[in-house]
Amino acid sequence: MDEEALLKQFAAQFAHGPDDADDTDAAAAAQGADSTANQVADDADQSPATFDTQQFLNGLDAIFDRHTAATEAGPYLEQAMVDAENAGDEAGLLTVLNETMGFYRSQGRHKENQWIVQRALELAARMGLTTGTSEAWATTLINCATAMRAAQQYDQAEDLYHQAQSVCRHSLAPTDRRLAALHNNLSMLYSETNRPDKAELELREALRIIEASSVNPDADIDVASSHTNLALTLLTEHKLEDAHWHAAKALEIYRTGHLEHSAHYASALAGFAQVCFAERRYADAVTGYRHALAVIEECYGKDTDYWRITADNLRQAEEAAAQAGVTVDNAGVAGDAGALPQSGSRLPNSPAQGKTGANSASSPSTVSASTGSAGAAEAVSACPVSGLKLARAFWTQMGKPMIAAKYPQYAGRIAAGLVGHGSECYGFDDAYSQDHDFGPRFCLWLTDEDYAAIGEQLEVDYEALPRKFSVDAQDRVTFEAHARSDASGAFPSAGAGSPVTPRAQGANRRDGVFRIGDFFESITGYHTAPAQTAPHEWLMLQESTLAAATNGEVFADPTGLFSKTRQGFKNMPDDVRLALISKRLGMIAQAGQYNLPRSLKRGDGAAAWLSIHEFVQATASLVFLVNVPMVVGYMPYYKWQFAALRKLSGSMFALLPNVGEQLETVMRLSSAACYGGAGFGEGSKGAAPAIEKINDIVEQIAVDIVKELKREHLTTSGETFLEWQRPYVEDHIASDDPVLKSL
Repeated sequence: MDEEALLKQFAAQFAHGPDDADDTDAAAAAQGADSTANQVADDADQSPATFDTQQFLNGLDAIFDRHTAATEAGPYLEQAMVDAENAGDEAGLLTVLNETMGFYRSQGRHKENQWIVQRALELAARMGLTTGTSEAWATTLINCATAMRAAQQYDQAEDLYHQAQSVCRHSLAPTDRRLAALHNNLSMLYSETNRPDKAELELREALRIIEASSVNPDADIDVASSHTNLALTLLTEHKLEDAHWHAAKALEIYRTGHLEHSAHYASALAGFAQVCFAERRYADAVTGYRHALAVIEECYGKDTDYWRITADNLRQAEEAAAQAGVTVDNAGVAGDAGALPQSGSRLPNSPAQGKTGANSASSPSTVSASTGSAGAAEAVSACPVSGLKLARAFWTQMGKPMIAAKYPQYAGRIAAGLVGHGSECYGFDDAYSQDHDFGPRFCLWLTDEDYAAIGEQLEVDYEALPRKFSVDAQDRVTFEAHARSDASGAFPSAGAGSPVTPRAQGANRRDGVFRIGDFFESITGYHTAPAQTAPHEWLMLQESTLAAATNGEVFADPTGLFSKTRQGFKNMPDDVRLALISKRLGMIAQAGQYNLPRSLKRGDGAAAWLSIHEFVQATASLVFLVNVPMVVGYMPYYKWQFAALRKLSGSMFALLPNVGEQLETVMRLSSAACYGGAGFGEGSKGAAPAIEKINDIVEQIAVDIVKELKREHLTTSGETFLEWQRPYVEDHIASDDPVLKSL
């Protein structure tokens, strides 16, 4: 097993198991609901008048208690969804969806989880949870984020986790274990996206919360799980001494509390085995993995990712032991082996936080990152990290310490991040982006009251921050005392950035200090999002405008006010979304299915070209609307429209995933179709082959759209001329406001 194979993040998926703190308590999603009790119907044909949430949870617990989840939990959850929906119990249905997300994730059923995540978010929005700070909304956000993380949809997962953090600050007590679960899940995301330093910090905070909330930390299963998670993250940082201590501590807790028969004991065994492997204690590693497999098989069976990953790790440990000439007793398991720490055995002293073991890797050499107004080829050498990474490092290493030192009384009130205009805010910046308006920057967002008190001076201090830096192989940034040099906002020729264009200066500046309301008004024209009951205002906002107001990352938001305001713009009313879907269906039909072929028959290439443009725009927009902006964001302006569409289409959870590629094919063929003429186009056959291909693609897209509308129960019609689908979609608009209906 080589170094890379050794550090598989097996435990990042496994350390808390499929049914505990890795998912927050789904019962919280039903809090405040007035669900009446009635036994869940055993007969699938029976539709109960009411849904008993507690009875459902008890039944699910019983399935896990008798270790039959692999065969019984799936059908049980599916029937519960039907029963809750038939009973009209939205709170009960949300509870079932939260439990289903956790179970599907544990079984590796990520594709099926697509519908559950989307359905849960849509249901929460319909229940009015998304504009508040309820525990139900926090629970749903965390579970949706965890499902997305397990499916490796990291950008969406991180955004959902950050939304959850904002909600939890207001809805949970400081020692609530769900906060620890959130920190733990964030750590997993950071581990899986190669940010072990951040993962370690999140795990230490999770451990602190759990120990503070525990009656007996020395016999608490959640404390043990936190030690295992921390051990594995420290292992990725090559801090072997620290990793060994935490892994051994986890096993000691299980034995002190007599918790060895818990399903999660397997994670502690496998975690300790992984540390042993890194220490080249191959016999101990084999023993730990064997015992872990026995526990997994007993609790979950062999047909799970947990069993397969652990079995693969065992195989590699056995091979390494054989190559090293180490003999391992095939009959032995960890319970009676001297390899693992026993109850009462003495652990080494707890290592100091952040201490690096003797085998830790040496610091990598740095790469110079000073640049002026260099061209694209030079820029990529100058700054090898993305704009968002650069912004986060600039905030963490320079901005945050400056605020703590100069504005300590406001440190718990200032939000920071990078949102708005600029390719880096969308995560699409590259070498070519660095020739203008690029450099270390972030935004600071203040309330009106705080801005009046410190805004102007804080802006001066922000502008004075050093911007000359170096970036090492692990994306760590080191700054030197070199600030912006002139009033225009341009970086000095030796600084880390490129010239700032007029469109990013003055009132249009993209970084620095802002009032929260003014920041959003500068992008959207609104201090806060329009009311959910003001559809005409929502319809006046371009999707690209909403994309700019909701992109990027929030690095810190102690009060949650900025995130709440930003979330308001992301929470498009469903009636408005349906109205826009109807409008897009109309334009797809008009431009793509009707006017495009007629213009081509007339030989009017210009009209056909413009028809293709309208068709592509409407179809791309519809893909984002169908996937729900709250989940995937809004379609950005034209420059990044297809970059965003490709990213969305590549998601495991994407709806209409093939449409983006089909649209690009239409555009590639448009020149030959509109202006081909004799002797032009493929094989010198003129425009006809391109026209035929485009017409076929347009109709196939229409067929795919109708299938999706049917799946979402937005239509019962199979008509593929999409204009005729509009009344079916608009029947689902609850409001009577005429602005939402077509003429």
